[in-house]
Amino acid sequence: MKPDDGVKRDRRDFLQTAGGAAATLTMGLPSAGAANEATGKMKIEHIGVMSPGDMGQAVAAQIKAKGLAVYTALEHRSERTKGLAREAGLIDVGSLAQLVARCDAVLSVMDPGSAVTFAREISDAIRAAGRHTLVVDCNAIAPDTAREIAGLVQQAGGRFLDGGIIGPPPRGKAKTNLYVCGPGAADLEQLAGPQLIVRVIGEGVADASALKMCYGALNKGTQALWLEVLIAAERLGIAGLLDEQLQQSQGDRYKSALGQFPILPPKAYRWVPEMLEIAKTLAGAGVTPQMFQGAADVYRFVAATPLGKETPENRDKAREGKDVVRLLAQERGRS
Repeated sequence: MKPDDGVKRDRRDFLQTAGGAAATLTMGLPSAGAANEATGKMKIEHIGVMSPGDMGQAVAAQIKAKGLAVYTALEHRSERTKGLAREAGLIDVGSLAQLVARCDAVLSVMDPGSAVTFAREISDAIRAAGRHTLVVDCNAIAPDTAREIAGLVQQAGGRFLDGGIIGPPPRGKAKTNLYVCGPGAADLEQLAGPQLIVRVIGEGVADASALKMCYGALNKGTQALWLEVLIAAERLGIAGLLDEQLQQSQGDRYKSALGQFPILPPKAYRWVPEMLEIAKTLAGAGVTPQMFQGAADVYRFVAATPLGKETPENRDKAREGKDVVRLLAQERGRS
């Protein structure tokens, strides 16, 4: 094949997808999945992130710092998401069709309840464009859900990798781990940096999701338990007595739990589907899903309160863990 044949093919694909007026976007862009001759790995130069919320924006900023071009598609997205994308300096191409045409790979980083819907939408765009775009699902989903998404993407002609993000949004001094698995998972090592640590864990299709589910169960499941019991203690009128006993016998655990509560409420709506995905994971492993169905109830309650309707950006930064418990205990309804 002549050196410019891939460029011509990509230009033709984009014209079919986005129209002649936008054709200049893809001039000079290699075909999705093009391999680096020296390493045998797929060369990633143009990457999409959907969507640039709290975690997605921070991950996108880390990738951009590596010198890669980072894109998103803000059609039908919220004003908050658009603002976060602008803050990170991401390139908005509008629609998923144009994102697929432009990018070698697309990371899905979103509310886990939206993961399958997004997979269907991007699979339709891949099929329409005739591209082989790599889709990396980085959401908190059950292994069976990851396999379902893999099937959608692969049937459309795309590549799929399973990812699991463990850690806080990588901004400031914070670091996070991106575990990734599947055929060719080492391709994602190109995205690694000082704060975005890429860990390739093998060729299993859903091992990263399984790891994320087990870790999330211990982390967010424990937070749900602490929050539920401390709210109950407030309503039962024995919060002060319980506080004294916990300070005496479980001081470190108690302090850690309270320290997690201030940032919890704005994230609760996303943790509802995550708890349900964990329940699905545990059921698939032959153990009871009921504890995490209950954890979903806790986060559903929090999400419906005024605290739950705040955003990570506009929450009261002076509010402490005990304040969160007290305010939630005052809310009507069940926790």
